[in-house]
Amino acid sequence: MDDAVVGEIGRGLLALVGVGRTDAGPAARALARKLHELRIFPTDDGASSAADLGLPVLVVSQFTLYGDTRKGRRPSWTEAAPGEVAEPLVEEVVAELRRRGATVATGVFGARMAVSSVNDGPMTLLLEV
Repeated sequence: MDDAVVGEIGRGLLALVGVGRTDAGPAARALARKLHELRIFPTDDGASSAADLGLPVLVVSQFTLYGDTRKGRRPSWTEAAPGEVAEPLVEEVVAELRRRGATVATGVFGARMAVSSVNDGPMTLLLEV
């Protein structure tokens, strides 16, 4: 952000977190648990989670995940929660991950950021709770 790195991890999870109008605290905590425990990292025994391997999570707020492009040529973000609702829920995802023992880095809520990612596989998943 503004030529400064505000959040960075090595091997781990990049979580682009979008908050919808109807989301609440329980969904934020459930998402954190799912992120932390999802067994997607290949190991000799099959697959392990970020929790199993002690891997960090980079959480970046991303309201554009709620972009609806079904009509016309301009996305609509009417299903995205307004900032004053979304920010505390993104913070709750971060807090719950930390309560679970995860190392968490973050972006800056509402800021324009250049986010770089190297996918292993590649693998990109959409998690909904």
